[in-house]
Amino acid sequence: MSTDHSERNPTRMKVWIDQDLCTGDGLCEEIAPDVFALLDDGLAYVKEGDKIFSEPGGPEGLATITEAQLEGTIESAEECPGECIYIEVD
Repeated sequence: MSTDHSERNPTRMKVWIDQDLCTGDGLCEEIAPDVFALLDDGLAYVKEGDKIFSEPGGPEGLATITEAQLEGTIESAEECPGECIYIEVD
């Protein structure tokens, strides 16, 4: 009897931005516009669909990302000049 692990619980990934380190460069929004948004204050924030996590920001504003968004999110974190994008895995 074989055990199929393909139906295990999917890994949930979340992303947040430390606005204290954000340079407002906008590369993250350019690379992954479905995950990041640059607001009028000149800082980047994470989003889920139409919801932007701008209050309070920081690790309290964790946005869930999909598997399809992971590559762009990782690229954004790698390219970020402020090194302020954090990806967490549940």
